[in-house]
Amino acid sequence: VEMRKAVGNSESYLLSNDLLDAIYERLQKKEQIVLLLNRRGYTPILRCISCGFVQMCPHCDVAMSYHKEEQVLKCHTCGHTMSVPAYCPTCGKASWRYLGIGTQKLEEFVQIKFPQARILRMDADTTGKKHAHEDILKSFGNHEADILLGTQMIVKGHDYANVTLVGILAADLSLHEQDFRSGEKTFQLLCQAAGRAGRGDKRGDVIIQTYSPEHYSITTAAEHSYENFFKEEYTYRQLMGYPPCAHMLVILVQSGDESQSVIARLRIEKMIEQSQVGQEVPVQILTPGQASLSKLKDVYRQVLYLKHKDKETLLDLKRRLEPVLEKHPMFAGITIQFDFDPLSHY
Repeated sequence: VEMRKAVGNSESYLLSNDLLDAIYERLQKKEQIVLLLNRRGYTPILRCISCGFVQMCPHCDVAMSYHKEEQVLKCHTCGHTMSVPAYCPTCGKASWRYLGIGTQKLEEFVQIKFPQARILRMDADTTGKKHAHEDILKSFGNHEADILLGTQMIVKGHDYANVTLVGILAADLSLHEQDFRSGEKTFQLLCQAAGRAGRGDKRGDVIIQTYSPEHYSITTAAEHSYENFFKEEYTYRQLMGYPPCAHMLVILVQSGDESQSVIARLRIEKMIEQSQVGQEVPVQILTPGQASLSKLKDVYRQVLYLKHKDKETLLDLKRRLEPVLEKHPMFAGITIQFDFDPLSHY
């Protein structure tokens, strides 16, 4: 379902008419439904519509998420919580708006649309207590609920014969991460989710809601075509020089002092450049600077991405750098981490 068209036709931005009709049909047949939205909470962002201010976590470089049940703002990175401020700290106005969608908001919306439906929500907020994870799945398996909705933990290999519909909301959320593996992660998640439908004797259907219907991660997942996804993704990796077509070394510099982290990163960058003088094929330094999560639990993070076709060249550079960084007094109190062919973005 292309959500731009659906919203343009005055359909809900949460659940399209196609998905609403499919849910209604399954409920009439006493069959079960799984709804995936890989974002917990009520809504991801609290924004002042007067000045544009977004409430950020004071300890991390991420926006706070609103949780309606507790009526608090939470940081999903470090766990910090705070009450919703009455007034905007920038302009002083009380013009807050909750923008976006999370699993709590989805649960509320589905319950309004289908008041007779029994709903279970499974995310980090509902599985915090001991055995909560198992209890929710057992309850759904015993058909004590009609709809199971939640984040990616609901699609990890669970097998329910009576599930005949899987709805995937905001399927392209992970496509917008600053990570060269974002397409691969999206394809994995969609295929895992799709595999939950029709595992018994009854036919299963999957409805994918997306604003990026043309992206190959979405189209190939809808076709369940691993081969076509691989061809597209491998071509992209070759073109950009990403693993496995080339190799990457990440150097993460962390300090409680922001200026120290910047100075240390600049110094390491200079050391690498000097070591490359005269090399026929030097190591490529990608535009360095702040990590995508530039502050985590009051620690400032700077990052260097290094690329080269030859694995041994990068490993040799790492071996030569490590003893220098350990002994040099300017790096005292600074944490430096190496990651070869990283599985996630920093």
